[in-house]
Amino acid sequence: MTALEQAKSEIQEKGFLDIKTPNIDYIKEINLLRKEKNAVILAHYYQEDGIQDIADFVGDSLALAQQAAKTSADIIVFAGVHFMAETAKILNPFKKVLLPDLKAGCSLADSCPPVDFAAFKKLHPNHLVVSYVNTSAEIKSMTDIVCTSSNAEKIINSIPKDQPIIFAPDRNLGAWLIKKTGRDMLLWDGACMVHEAFSIDKILKLYAENPDAEIIAHPESKAHLLKVAKYVGSTSGLLNYVKTSKAKKFIVATEVGILHKMRQESPDKILIPAPVDDDNCNCSECMYMKMNTMQKLYLCLKYELPEVTVDIELSKKALVSIERMLELSK
Repeated sequence: MTALEQAKSEIQEKGFLDIKTPNIDYIKEINLLRKEKNAVILAHYYQEDGIQDIADFVGDSLALAQQAAKTSADIIVFAGVHFMAETAKILNPFKKVLLPDLKAGCSLADSCPPVDFAAFKKLHPNHLVVSYVNTSAEIKSMTDIVCTSSNAEKIINSIPKDQPIIFAPDRNLGAWLIKKTGRDMLLWDGACMVHEAFSIDKILKLYAENPDAEIIAHPESKAHLLKVAKYVGSTSGLLNYVKTSKAKKFIVATEVGILHKMRQESPDKILIPAPVDDDNCNCSECMYMKMNTMQKLYLCLKYELPEVTVDIELSKKALVSIERMLELSK
């Protein structure tokens, strides 16, 4: 069995390469490989620090989709979760798209099974479907317009007021959008386990101990947390708010990986991760985002595996809703 055949067998079984790499300088080797292969590394803010630092571009879901749409690279390495790499493949059907760990999924995407959603949509044939980007290609193929937390309000406001809307899959983001836009949308009952994990009691206790802090939160969080937040916004919105706010201390209610970029961009600010209900953990961390490691990133580039693929006909259907989002986001 050749090394490539062995690698493919390994991926089929585990979803990632598990090869010993003793004494490897990952930074050096990754830099050499991406130049040699004309590869671009796109990373989400929730990735581990080292991956963020070595990436060609770090961003939220909207910015990453925009980068994927315009890249001239031959290979796209997506250091994020599966739906993100899938979106990049839909935008680049003839490029190779790699994901360091194929099992890096998303609890929010998983909360919207395509078969169930198709049945739900059939019950409401007059509704236009707006789906959050945190969904599978199958859901995107049933969607009229995709959105992210960065552009969701703009996209909802672009739809005629007499047009009924289904919003999927995040009930918390959907409820926040109803409050922001005044639209009476029909919500799919899905949620992100990372943003639902925050403890409002612990956060309020922490705030009482730090009255000079501002609570900032992602709109995927529960309504009672959003009510007490000084600012509610997307991942990039939270970053920009910390940079521009006159406040010096923040309680940050989103995935803890964002603190790395926040500290880099706002070194003079004090950042406190919002606590969760779990007594064994002080912050909310996405186990899927953290499945990617520097070793897996290196092996992914070296062997050009695991590769993310999307059925071509499904890709064409899903592309329509993504392109509508990108056009409205200009």
